[in-house]
Order: sequence, then structure tokens, then C-alpha cells
Amino acid sequence: MLKIYNTLARRKQDFVPIEPGRVRMYVCGMTTYDYCHLGHARVMLVFDMVQRWLRASGFKLTYVRNITDVDDKIIRRALENGEPMAELTQRFITYMDEDAAALGVEKPDHQPRATQYIGGMLEMISLLQQKGLAYQATSGDVNYAVRRFPGYGKLSGKTLDELRAGERVETDPSKRDPLDFVLWKRAKEGEPAWASPWGEGRPGWHIECSAMAGELLGTHFDIHGGGQDLQFPHHENEIAQSEGAHGDIFVNYWMHNGFVRVEDEKMSKSLGNFFTIREVLNKYDNGDVKRNAEVVRFFILRAHYRSPLNYSDRHLDDAKGALTRLYTALKNVPPQLTAIDWNETYAGRFSAAMDDDFNTPEAMAVLFELAAEANRSKSAQASGLLKALGGILGLLGQDPTEFLQGRTAAGAVRMEPMEAAGTGRTNVGTRAAVVNPDQVEQMIAARAVAKKAKNYAEADRIRKDLLAAGIVLEDAPQGTTWRRA
Repeated sequence: MLKIYNTLARRKQDFVPIEPGRVRMYVCGMTTYDYCHLGHARVMLVFDMVQRWLRASGFKLTYVRNITDVDDKIIRRALENGEPMAELTQRFITYMDEDAAALGVEKPDHQPRATQYIGGMLEMISLLQQKGLAYQATSGDVNYAVRRFPGYGKLSGKTLDELRAGERVETDPSKRDPLDFVLWKRAKEGEPAWASPWGEGRPGWHIECSAMAGELLGTHFDIHGGGQDLQFPHHENEIAQSEGAHGDIFVNYWMHNGFVRVEDEKMSKSLGNFFTIREVLNKYDNGDVKRNAEVVRFFILRAHYRSPLNYSDRHLDDAKGALTRLYTALKNVPPQLTAIDWNETYAGRFSAAMDDDFNTPEAMAVLFELAAEANRSKSAQASGLLKALGGILGLLGQDPTEFLQGRTAAGAVRMEPMEAAGTGRTNVGTRAAVVNPDQVEQMIAARAVAKKAKNYAEADRIRKDLLAAGIVLEDAPQGTTWRRA
């Protein structure tokens, strides 16, 4: 049975869906005013992995991941750019979809935008006001009265007094309590606004998810996910809104993925260690985007989703080396593809790992054991199972030779970036930029001629020249093949 660590219960629990055989899952998505960064990549990949395993386990899944297309940051950026908010958000939604596709993230069943659900938000705010949980302040904003909801703090595990002591937001004097949060913001000059019973304005951030989740999945559903940073106040506020409005349990299982750190420091623009997804895909390993994307996916998924993830070029290099070992097994032993028999020993262990709160590190350990078995026994069944199980994680989908040789879309082989001394960061392009695969094959042919003529010094020189360019030769009875270092 699948077990999920439930943030609300603070322990692993058996997963029992509300409706047998069906799962409804909502994940907080991106605020679309800038490029997606590595933290966004982790959210997308973690819950892509979750939805893949739920489907592989036989559940009929409805997966919703929202888009925030109106908030303070979006409005500020649109004003700075002198462009309509809708144009700004659409541009970055397109970029987000491109990044997700590059990482092998499957599209959710629904990807709702906040501005499409204003009517549902207004209905929920009115219901909260009728129940005495919301009030219009003298500022014109409509706020949620936190102390009137008895369960507030149950997700974060903090009392109201503890939350008040940790409150760092500037107090709005029109609020009845500093912990109260805004549901509807009064319109300001030059900002987008919608008509409402409380005057023109726009929704607060938290209300959008309660409204969209309720409309698409119902007022009570199975799984709600997002980054650890959303646990408080965003998800705490969602619970207060939804349960306060409908008087029902909002979500049964809350899942939160861990933070991304860079070189053991918190990722932030102020520290200069802030990386967008496309920066990593375009610059790491000299821009071999397709290969880099699978390396990044492997790097993120081989850590348990709840653990902190430390990013560095060194860690990506290590992930690339590990993934290369799996692809090498597929190249050496072409897979025989069949349906997965979950009673088979390796498949059973993979399944047990994934059923243990999506334990991808243990599941990947099974992949490496399968690779070793395929190499040892030359078993096409073992390599076939390796490919099939890897596919469940969105891995090992490329042609092994193309992956190992690092062919770009143009058919070139890009060289390894070297590390700038003492920085731990790559200095892209400090080696030869591109080697053509035809040139590599010509040098292999010249080496074969030299060996046949017993000119071993020349054959050795060719091997060393290729190695210096990042190309490794592998001799076998059937001939010489090559891969990237």
C-alpha cells in the first residue's frame, strides 16, 4: 500500500483515496512574471514524478496545477515594462511550458489561471462574510478574521500567539488583528480591477487556490502539494478559507517538497546564486539542452522529495556520470521491451520504494543494480526492465548512443566546461567549443589503420587527443565506439 508523509499529520500514513481507484490532486504552480528557477523545477519534477507513479499504480488521477497571473509582483513588473499584464503573463507562461517540456514534465489535466476564476473567488468571499469569517476594513480591503476560525495553525503546528510573535509583515492598522489576511484588495489607480460587492478591486493571493481547487476538484479532495515555503501562510490560509466556507475537510494529504540550496547557501538573487531553469539547460555542459535536461531531472529526483537539495555544477557532473552508467548498460545490452511484471524481484523492490512515500533514491538504487545485472549477464530482459522502470521516472528515454556521445540537435558534440579555479562554478567554453562526430569517426578509422600497421605510438596519440577533447574510446570485439568523458 502507498504511504504518504502527510504534513498535516506529521507522519507517514496509508494512502486511502476518498473515492476508491480515483485520486484528485492540486499543486500550487508558478507566478508568471519572470523565468522559472530551480526551485520551480523541483516542484514541477517532484509532482510530475508523483502523478506518474499514481497513474502507474492504476489510479485514475485528476491533476491540477494552477497559474497565478495576477498579483503585486506581476502588476509591478508590467508597469515597469510598460506593457499590459496579460501580455507579460502570457509570455512567461509560454516560457514556463517550454521549460517544463524540456524537463520531461507532463502537462497537468488542468492548468487554470487565477483571472479565469474571479467569479468563484467572489462567491467564496461572500460566503465567508455571511459566516462572520470575513469583514471589509476601513481601507476598503476585505480581510479574513483568523481568530474566528478555530483550526488556524493546524498545518504549521503553531498556535496563534506563536504565529503572532513571528509575524514580520508591516501591520495594516485597518486590520482587526495583525494575522488577518486579505481576500479582496481595493483597486488602486492604474492597476487591473474587477467589479465586486465591495467595490472594484482584485483578489488576494490565497483565495485563488481555494476557489480553483474547489471548482475543479470539489470542496474535499485527496492531495494538495507545493513547496515547503508555501506551508505557511499560503496553505494554512487555504485551509481556513475552504473549511471556513464549506464546513468540510479541505484536503486529506498535504505534501511539501524541500528547499533548493546552491553551494550550501539559500538560493537568492541578492547572493548572486539564483539560477533559472533555462540558464542551467543552456549553459551547463556547453548548452546540450536535451542531455542537460535529463541530467537535471535525474539530479532532482535522486534526492528524496522532502529533503533539502544542494545544487552545484559538481553535483550535476556527478549526476551526469551516474546517468551515463545507466545509458552505457542500455547501449551495451540492447533492451528487450516487455510489460513490467511487478512480481519480478527488481520490479517489486522498485514498487516498494515508490510506495514508501515516493522514495526515489531507493528506486534509483534498483536501476543501478539492474544495470549491473545487464552488464554482467548480457540479459536483454534486465536492460528492458531497466528502461521500463526508468521510464516511470521520466528517465532513459533517449537513444543511448546519442546520449553518450552528447549529440546536439545540429549533430555536434560539445566539450566539457572547465571549472574556474576555486569558485566551484563553471567557466563555459574554456575548452574547444565543438567537435563534429564525423571527425571523431575519421580519427577512430585512422587509429584502426595505425594499429593494423602496428604503429601503436600513433594509435595511442589519437586516443589521447580524443580524450583531451572529452571523447572516450571503448574497444570491443565488434569494433570501437565512443562516448563523452
